[in-house]
Amino acid sequence: MKTLGLIGGVGPESTIEYYRLLIEAYRGRRDGNYPPIIINSVNLAMFIALINANELGKFADELVFEVEKLALAGADFAAFASNTPHIVFDEVQQRSRIPLISIVEATCEKAQSLGLKKVGLFGTRFTMQAKFYPETFSRAGIALVTPNDDEQNYIHEKYMNELLNNLFHRSDRYET
Repeated sequence: MKTLGLIGGVGPESTIEYYRLLIEAYRGRRDGNYPPIIINSVNLAMFIALINANELGKFADELVFEVEKLALAGADFAAFASNTPHIVFDEVQQRSRIPLISIVEATCEKAQSLGLKKVGLFGTRFTMQAKFYPETFSRAGIALVTPNDDEQNYIHEKYMNELLNNLFHRSDRYET
């Protein structure tokens, strides 16, 4: 049985959701057992500061260091439990001694399997403005739609100031 390592804490709520979904999927296939998972909850404030300062080399260095901790703890492969670290995914993957799974590639594969030709992208401003989603999806022939600048700012602020702090306001929900 291989052990998954997760880099968590970049989006604590997403880390929790990934963990919950992994457990649920595994238990459904493995007669109620739990998968071996190691979570390394990293310093969100430091990572955001590095990205804001456009210190992507240092950001990659820190992620490589954190993935190495997972490897030393026994992880056979790893994934980032959020989108934003994929800004430096290729560099971290090249420098990692354990394989990394890209949620961007996995998302693209799922969109392809559903026959989607156009998808929307919401996330941090870093994610919405980066090239890793457009490049991956364009190779698959899937158009990617992102919000305009004002909408990106709104989404980013909501995410950073509310969702990362587990604040969910009824006024922010769309109900049909």
